[in-house]
Amino acid sequence: MLESVGALTGSPWIYAVVALSVLFDVFVPVLPSGVLVIMSATAAAAAGTGRVPHNVPDILLLTLCAATASVLGDMAAFRLAWRGGDRLDRAIARSRRLTTAQERLGTALARGGGVLVVIARFAPAGRSVVSLGAGAAHRKLREFLPWSALAGLAWAGYSVALGYLGGQWLGATWLATGVSLLALFGAGGVAAYLVRRPRATAA
Repeated sequence: MLESVGALTGSPWIYAVVALSVLFDVFVPVLPSGVLVIMSATAAAAAGTGRVPHNVPDILLLTLCAATASVLGDMAAFRLAWRGGDRLDRAIARSRRLTTAQERLGTALARGGGVLVVIARFAPAGRSVVSLGAGAAHRKLREFLPWSALAGLAWAGYSVALGYLGGQWLGATWLATGVSLLALFGAGGVAAYLVRRPRATAA
């Protein structure tokens, strides 16, 4: 595996590629940001085995890079939705997902519990829905930003850990990457279920 992507994972450009992918997947959720993070972490794990002759990404720097890009992407979507105007408001009103996210997120942030922001970061397109929903609902930045930062760090740390541990246990192979991706998608499935599950109305 690493031979086919060695030119990328062995170059400082890997950080820029990961950052751009994570930054923009809030607008284009099909971008393979999670795949890139996991493959880069798997390459880093291979360094400890002595099987890779070229430089590999630094784990801490990779985590920080992915987490920072995640927060910046959230803030871009948040500000865009905040200033979106009537046209965006109408588009959100037609989306049941975004409308529901606005309502649930508003309640969660008002109560000081933005765990929903963290959970949604792992769900497919959940980050986009939550960031746009928070901005369109004109939530306060100081309410949203800390949870966005925690969500970005949790997602980046989990993704890097999956790739690194998979590479340590299974070697720098496609099998390691595949198992790590299955674990990432599994977390995404659980997160999607938790985000969509109706909550009991507080007494």
